[in-house]
Amino acid sequence: MFERVLVGVDGRQGGRDAIALARRLADPGATLTLANVCERMYVPARTGPGENREAAERMLAAEAPSSEAGAELVVVESTSPARGLHELAEDSDTDLLVLGSCHRGALGRATLGDDTRAGVNGAPCAVAVAPHGYAAVTRPLASIGVAYNGTPESERALAAARELAARTSARITALRIVTPPSYLYTGILPPAGVGTDELVDAAEAQMDALEGIETEARYGAIDPDLEQFSKEVDLLALGSRGYGPAMRLIEGSTSRYLLRHSRAPLLVLPRGARSPTPDSPEAAAASSRHP
Repeated sequence: MFERVLVGVDGRQGGRDAIALARRLADPGATLTLANVCERMYVPARTGPGENREAAERMLAAEAPSSEAGAELVVVESTSPARGLHELAEDSDTDLLVLGSCHRGALGRATLGDDTRAGVNGAPCAVAVAPHGYAAVTRPLASIGVAYNGTPESERALAAARELAARTSARITALRIVTPPSYLYTGILPPAGVGTDELVDAAEAQMDALEGIETEARYGAIDPDLEQFSKEVDLLALGSRGYGPAMRLIEGSTSRYLLRHSRAPLLVLPRGARSPTPDSPEAAAASSRHP
């Protein structure tokens, strides 16, 4: 699934966290590329492009040992880090772009700088974001959470989780949040006999059809409930919309919220990202491990 993995590295903690997450998500034998983007300046600067590139190459060489594998080191020039990484991802047919968060905020949450946020939005492939300090995490990838709502995007996130679980033996839990029905806001009378309990029961019945994984449906608010869910898993996977022929990733409101508040690494699957089908050997293996 993730055979060509691109990691944004800037010489700071976020880049090291991204390398650590990339090592866990990449397929065995995957091609790993550590990339730094030198911003192309259109105004005179004290240092020339050659000096910037040499400094970036030295930085990448210093960070490369943490990848624990032969990684390709690439320095590109672009008008912004996000644009440079997106262009490189397209040119190299990347399956996964991995980024780090900026720093830890006052409440212990990872916060995103503009570069990371822009790197997620508009990416041409799946994107993973490592929380601050992830490089120090030593526990295995034992649990994968999936934000599930029955849409094709959430099915893609579930398929990706199944394939990861097939080689890591991780437990998969899919969570569906049943939100307040629209008639509570519009004043329109609900269908006879339909209340929140019935909505949750219907969601649970749909979730029971997902074989080989743990499932839960609960009534609540999507963003805070998924934030709480992120504290219970080692990775949270969710789908996102795509647009245009390139199917680039677009942040929805939920993914935008989780990028700022999730306590677990995030794996965001755009509509166009490759994933195993339900009948694939990888998906079947994951199901057999989680009866």
